[in-house]
Amino acid sequence: MENLTTVEEIVQRLEKLTPWQQKQILNSVLSFLGEPVRGTPGKELLKFVGLFPPEDIEQIKQAIEEDCGKIDKSEW
Repeated sequence: MENLTTVEEIVQRLEKLTPWQQKQILNSVLSFLGEPVRGTPGKELLKFVGLFPPEDIEQIKQAIEEDCGKIDKSEW
C-alpha cells in the first residue's frame, strides 16, 4: 500500500469486510477502550420467542449448567 497512516489503512481494509465483520471489529475496539459493547435490542429478539419447545429449552439449560466451565486439560 502507498504511504497511508495507520488509521487510513484500517479504514481501507474495513471497507472490504461484510457489515457483520465490521460490527465485530467495532465491538472489539469498544472493548479495548473499556466502553460498553452494544448488543442486540430486546425488541429484535422477540421474534425468537416460542421457536423452541419448552422441553428442548430445558435440555439446553441442563447441558449448560452441567458442562459449561469444565476444562479437559488433555484436550489442549
